[in-house]
Amino acid sequence: MLGLKRLGLLAALVLVGVAPAAAAQAAAQPSTQDTQYLQAVHQVNLFEITAGDLAQQKGQNQGVKDLGAMFKTDHTQLDQTVQQTASQLNVQLPNEPTADQQAVLDKLNNASGEKFDREWVTAQLAGHVQAIQATQTEISQGSEQSVVQLAQTALPTLQAHYDELVQLANQLGIPVPQTSASGTPSPGTSSPAPGGVTESPAPSGGITESPEPGLGTTERPAPSES
Repeated sequence: MLGLKRLGLLAALVLVGVAPAAAAQAAAQPSTQDTQYLQAVHQVNLFEITAGDLAQQKGQNQGVKDLGAMFKTDHTQLDQTVQQTASQLNVQLPNEPTADQQAVLDKLNNASGEKFDREWVTAQLAGHVQAIQATQTEISQGSEQSVVQLAQTALPTLQAHYDELVQLANQLGIPVPQTSASGTPSPGTSSPAPGGVTESPAPSGGITESPEPGLGTTERPAPSES
């Protein structure tokens, strides 16, 4: 009987030890906001790497080629951090861009010459606006520090890309999406699903209502001053 009592006490102690450990593990899980941001920014990176290759292969304007090379390099580096962070947090990442992002890539694959340049710049402007907005949302609403830090690191790069795109768009006579005074979303708004469709200004021969390669939100960030 004494042996049974000891076993029962041992079992109780084991259960008492397991419960806090399980609770701590559950508490360590990233929030929906953090998880969705990691998944979405990974898909942005996949899109940008492929779009960067297309710009170098098919771009007619040297500025398009140069930005494509820069975007591929920067987003490849950013994605290394995304994958490391996701692995540490046990967040499963998608294996391919969103359907909307793939539709943009398909459209770019079928374009050539000046039309390709205009469609590429138009899609990149819209995609970077959305990526910046979603990154600002993560910075303000994220709860997992490693993901928030990733967003804080990514934001200056995304903003620099956007500023470069605006300059190139002005050189090529491509309309630039109107930006709001602040890119910060209203409190309580949830992180949008990757991808989305927004009506953007339609340049001659450009995309009129293109699926956005970025993160699905419609507010526009104010570009930083160069």
